[in-house]
Amino acid sequence: MDTHSEKPVPLDYFLKPGYIYLPEKPTVISTVLGSSVSVSLFDRSMKSGGMSHFLFPFSKHPEKTTALYGNIAVATLVRMMLENGSNRSDLEAQIFGGAYNPNLCDRDIGRDNLRTARNILKRKGVKIVSQDVGGERGRKIVFNTQTCEIITLKVDRLRDSDWYPYEGDR
Repeated sequence: MDTHSEKPVPLDYFLKPGYIYLPEKPTVISTVLGSSVSVSLFDRSMKSGGMSHFLFPFSKHPEKTTALYGNIAVATLVRMMLENGSNRSDLEAQIFGGAYNPNLCDRDIGRDNLRTARNILKRKGVKIVSQDVGGERGRKIVFNTQTCEIITLKVDRLRDSDWYPYEGDR
């Protein structure tokens, strides 16, 4: 009798800014953040999750309703999870990013991005269970959608080799 249960091997996916990803199979989603924000959602019952990555807090123009904007990206990820069979009470969110380096930009867009993510999640009734946000450093995020294990690596500078496909001096 075989006592080992076979777990599916997670696929790898790099999430670019302005995208939302809700995989059908267990996946390790990675992304790189500066002032942008990533929200991961995990369904405790279904043992599945997804992630959004947005650059700007909100769009004031209805014709620009893309996942580049937090008000669209976060609400759409919640809707996708619910349409996929999740119950709102089983969802938990984690928020990452929102860095601000005054040497690179005058406006603290990271703070505005974080405020938008928190407001949308609160309005949608999704509990935030963890946050790694703010500061002046960029982040590399790795999220296992089957186990909800997340690794956050903070970096002083984001190199071209930090972006998928990984090459060079990483």
